[in-house]
This record gives sequence, C-alpha cells and structure tokens, in this order.
Amino acid sequence: MTDIKLYNTMARKKQDFIPIDDKNVRMYVCGPTVYDRAHLGNARPVVVFDVLYRLLRHVYGPDHVTYVRNFTDVDDKINATALQRKEAGAEGSLEELVHERSNETIDWYLNDMRALGALDPDQMPRATEFIKPMVAMIEDLIAKGHAYPDGAGHVLFSVKSYEDYGQLSGRSVDDMIAGARVEVADNKRDPMDFVLWKPSTDDLPGWDSPWGRGRPGWHIECSAMADEILMKDLPEAEKRFDIHGGGNDLQFPHHENEIAQSKCAHPKGGFANYWLHNEMLQVEGKKMSKSLGNFFTVRDLLEQGVPGEVIRFVFLGTHYRKPMDWTLEKSIEAELNLFGFVQVMEGFGEPSVDLEIAKKQNPDEELLVAPLKDDLNTHAALDGLKRLRDRNDATALARGLVFLGIYSWEQIEERVIALKDAKREAAVVAKHLDQVRKTAMETRDFSELDRLKKELDYANFSVQMSAEFVFIVPQLDFDLAALEVMVP
Repeated sequence: MTDIKLYNTMARKKQDFIPIDDKNVRMYVCGPTVYDRAHLGNARPVVVFDVLYRLLRHVYGPDHVTYVRNFTDVDDKINATALQRKEAGAEGSLEELVHERSNETIDWYLNDMRALGALDPDQMPRATEFIKPMVAMIEDLIAKGHAYPDGAGHVLFSVKSYEDYGQLSGRSVDDMIAGARVEVADNKRDPMDFVLWKPSTDDLPGWDSPWGRGRPGWHIECSAMADEILMKDLPEAEKRFDIHGGGNDLQFPHHENEIAQSKCAHPKGGFANYWLHNEMLQVEGKKMSKSLGNFFTVRDLLEQGVPGEVIRFVFLGTHYRKPMDWTLEKSIEAELNLFGFVQVMEGFGEPSVDLEIAKKQNPDEELLVAPLKDDLNTHAALDGLKRLRDRNDATALARGLVFLGIYSWEQIEERVIALKDAKREAAVVAKHLDQVRKTAMETRDFSELDRLKKELDYANFSVQMSAEFVFIVPQLDFDLAALEVMVP
C-alpha cells in the first residue's frame, strides 16, 4: 500500500514498513516519568514520534492508527516531592499528595508538548491504572519459570531464562553485567536479574499482591500496558503490534527488559515488529547538564519568548537518528524561516477563505510526504517547505506547515491576519512619517522624525525613505501595538 521505510533497531537496517493490519496500525512509545517539568531532551522523542504519527495517519487514515504513550506515575521522586509537601503541612494523605503531584506534572507536560505542535496520542495510560494487569503478568512469568519471588516482597525476572536477551542492544549478558543499570535487590540468582515487584513501606503508595503490599518495577509497566491496550483480545500466536519507540537511552535496559518479559509471557507472539530509537540532544555542542549551566526545560524556553514552532523547526532540522544540537544560531535561523513562510502566506486574499481551500488539499507528495516516508527525513521535508516558499505557493506551503505540525490552521490564520494588519497600519504611519519628514526639512528640526524612526526600530519595523516615498516594513517579531499609537 505504501513505501514507508523505517530503521529497525532490532534488524540494524532500514526496512519496508509492512503493518500487521493496515486498518489497525499500532504504535507504543515510552512516555515520561512525571516528577517535574520536561527538559528539552525529553521533548525530542515527542516531536519525532509525533511526525511518525502524522505520517501514519496520512497514509492509513486517522481512524486506522492507534498511538499509545504512557505516563510513569509510580516513582521515588514523585513520592519524595509529595512527602516534602506533607511535611510542610499540606492537607491529604501521602497517596493523595502523590496523585496531586502526578496530575500537576502531567498537565505541565501535555501543555508544553502541545506548545511544540505535538498531537495528543490516542491513549495516554498511567501506570497506576494498570496495576492488576502488571500483577497478572508477573504471576504468569513466575508460573512459566521466568521469574521468582525472593521471600522478602521482591519478584525478580530471571534473565538467563530468556536465551535471546541482548538482541536489541547487540550485547551478550556477560558484556552487560559490568556497570549494568539494574535495580538493587537481595537474593538475586544472577547479577542481571531485574525487579518486577518490590515492597512498599506503610507510608508510601502500594498495592496488594500475592507477594505482599508493594509496587511494580519500571520495566513491567510498559510491557503490561502495551499488552492490555494493543494486544489484549488477540490470540496468543498473534500477540504483537507494529512499532515501539523511544529515546536510545531506553534501548538498554528498559526496552531489552520489556522484550524479555513480553516474549516470555507470550512465547508464540512477537511483541513489537519495529523498534525505533531517536538520538540524544546537546546544547551548543555539549551534553545538557545542570553542572554546565546549559540545562533548561521546554517551559524555560517558552517563557523566554522562544515560540513552540521555533523549537519544533529546530528539532526537525536534524534527522532523528543523529545527535541534535540546540543552538541560539539555529533558533534565530528558524524564526527567520518561519517569518518568511508567513510573508508568502500573507498573499492570501481572504485568509479564512483561502485556508479552507488549503485544508482540502493533500500535502505535497514529492517535497513533503516522500522525505518522511524515507525513515522520517525531516531535514529534507524542511527543504521542501523552502522550495514551496520560493515558488510563492502559499496554499501548498500552508498545507505543508500543518502536515509537519509546525503550525495549526488557526495559528496560520492568526499570523497572516496580524501581518496584514501590520502592513495596513504601517501604510498609515508611513503617511504620517512623510509629513513629519517634510516639516523637518522646512524647519531643520529633525528631533520628531528621529524619535519616530527610533520607535519604529524598537517595534521591529524597518523604515525606507526615498526622495518621493516613505515605506515602513514589518520585520521579525514586529510589535503591532506599538505601531498603532504612533499616529496622533
């Protein structure tokens, strides 16, 4: 049906994407642990898989794609924040305060990601909503000999019981042992065994289980949620879905452990057919860290006046499988490009009418869709937008900007109308400035003329004067409100 090609981490090569059922394309992406604001690096997988989601919806139809991204709301850092609030006198039980903190950070996360143009996934399950399926999966793994309780409230997965462990990351179990990121628990049969369930103290959130009151380990959460949402009603031999994604920092141990759990739970199934991983983000060529003073959240940038579409444009400029470097220079270049796009679309006669026409058209297949079908080549798609700009094709450009998630239709209309209003008001101010100039030439007093030119410069309007005409042209980040008060 299509010629989408995706790089499958498991196969270590680019492959044709062939969905299990083209009427029911399914994708699961590991979401955030919601203990604080999302930093800029957290946003990269959101944008990457949002682009893939948009492509799949375009190719197979919006009603034939299911995108699931979870929230991990069981975490020590969430508990710590709730405990601090309780000690500071906050009302409610610790469990209620944990839930309150999770709700708060989930709202922050969704609002920040929406500001980057990301669509909400079709389903956004919380780990705490799927404790029963997690317990059931753990019981099944014990029954099949792949997991064991230690008698002290822990249940551990036996890594050596799954002979294909390490296929995703391409490392042997022995290679992984040194420095492996595994959770510490007593009575491990093997150093690589990892926790499926652990006990909770009375003052922390916990759930009843056959092994005592406790809570799930991190890895079992995604296995159980993907199983319950995407594979629940399928026969055992068909327990699989199409795409599993996330940052490459999750490749080991999280995704490796997910595969082991899920394939041992459903040995006749296959879990995910395609594994996609995005590379990490840097800031000005360095790893983002608080110690270097280059750590910031998405909200930090938004509050500093960096628009969400600028952040997204910069992200799209680098292929998802390459390290991405956030720089001030790139953000400025993105703003200039976006303003150039709006200048072309300002050519719409009546924006609301012309945009309705654009909505009914498909994105340009050659310049925009084809690059995305080639393993999400977003850099080439941005070049396609620039070619549409150079052609002065406002309709195709608008459709492309929406297809790539850079603007919504409403945002395009707002920006086009604002630019039209600015040009209209600039023409009025230009006439006034021309009169001020003529008066200054007669009186040799140029103070008022200089004052107005300076105000226009501050408001990001350029002034061009010839012997006969005065032109005032809106520039990037023009301030229409400042312009409107310049004429008495």
